Amino acid sequence: MENIKFALKSVLAHKMRSLLTMLGIIIGIASVVVIVALGEGVKRSLSKALAGDRNNVQLYFSNTTTETVQDGLSTYFAESQTTDEPEPTLTDGILKGLLEVDGVSNYYTTNNNSSEISVGAKKVDSAFITGVSKNYFDVKEITLIAGRKFTANDYTQFARIIMLDEQSAEKLFGDAKSALNQTITLNNKAYLVVGVYKVEGEGGMLNFGTGGAALMTNTQVAAETGVSENAQVYVHVKDVSRSTEVGRAAAAYLTRATHLREAKYDIQDFSQFLETFNAQLSGMTLFIGSVAGISLLVGGIGVMNIMLVSVTERTREIGLRKALGATRGNILLQFLVEAMVLTSLGGLLGLGIAQLAVTVINVTKALGGEITAVISIPVVVGSLAFSAAVGMLFGVLPANKASKLNPIEALRYE
Repeated sequence: MENIKFALKSVLAHKMRSLLTMLGIIIGIASVVVIVALGEGVKRSLSKALAGDRNNVQLYFSNTTTETVQDGLSTYFAESQTTDEPEPTLTDGILKGLLEVDGVSNYYTTNNNSSEISVGAKKVDSAFITGVSKNYFDVKEITLIAGRKFTANDYTQFARIIMLDEQSAEKLFGDAKSALNQTITLNNKAYLVVGVYKVEGEGGMLNFGTGGAALMTNTQVAAETGVSENAQVYVHVKDVSRSTEVGRAAAAYLTRATHLREAKYDIQDFSQFLETFNAQLSGMTLFIGSVAGISLLVGGIGVMNIMLVSVTERTREIGLRKALGATRGNILLQFLVEAMVLTSLGGLLGLGIAQLAVTVINVTKALGGEITAVISIPVVVGSLAFSAAVGMLFGVLPANKASKLNPIEALRYE
């Protein structure tokens, strides 16, 4: 503790010199922390976008089969072959069988289309229209801002009704409540707005539609566009840890229930892609961080240089301390602690600058709407530990020189 007090007094006694000495450490720590924060932000954003809603697993028809080629006990190549087997029609009876799959608590189906929505001169370009089944609202987290959801009669009567998302409602009518019971034009046909909604936890890098989104009954979308009522199938899994397992089981059930021979139903599994992407991004972040870390090396050399100057300036002080009984170890520890305090203060200042930079990046949305730079606790601790280690490493030579001074010669030094 006494050595730390001596070190702080020495730093404060030469404020400008100490600040210039720490500059390399400050720049190095700030650069590395910001780069790592950006990389972590991109990884988290992509993981969230690809993983999506993990409780709802999409099942899709695939007419591509994979042949695994083996050489002895090792698998080294896989070929993909496309079959001519057509996609089967999923009836209500087949879909209800999904509820018997272990882990599936519910399901819903959708179909979709992209179209322009307009009201007079106002319009929403390329709105993503999703046709939803009756049990969609039992599964999805839809926040109803105004109006109502679809009823059973809406599906059987093929009513031309629509629910707008909050963004589209505000763009067309100014606010959500003003959109209720108004008529919009979609594909040259009039639709009545019965509700305005907000979807919780969606959006981001994989969000479809450039202008907004809307919901219709899947029966109406099928009637208007000719697509299947059950083009996309989703199963709801309460236990997120079993999402992949239950999803594969549900896909296998659909494959059996529809009597497919070569084609099959499968699930979207981005885990392998994410692992590869994260590994590549981590490698790139490490490389860029290493380049930025060169300033830490330069800063460390600057610390060593200034500490050597300090030893020369304080030669008489060292001689006096030795004459009063200070051991070589005491002197060595004093200068090592001083070097570590110097670089640790630089590390703290670097972290402060990094936090400020990350805050500015996030507030200004410089990386894009859904990407947020993140400074993690391990990075903070590691940065401080590394800056202290730099002080220890580059403080050894000056400290060793100070500890070897002859007390008599040191006292004679002018």
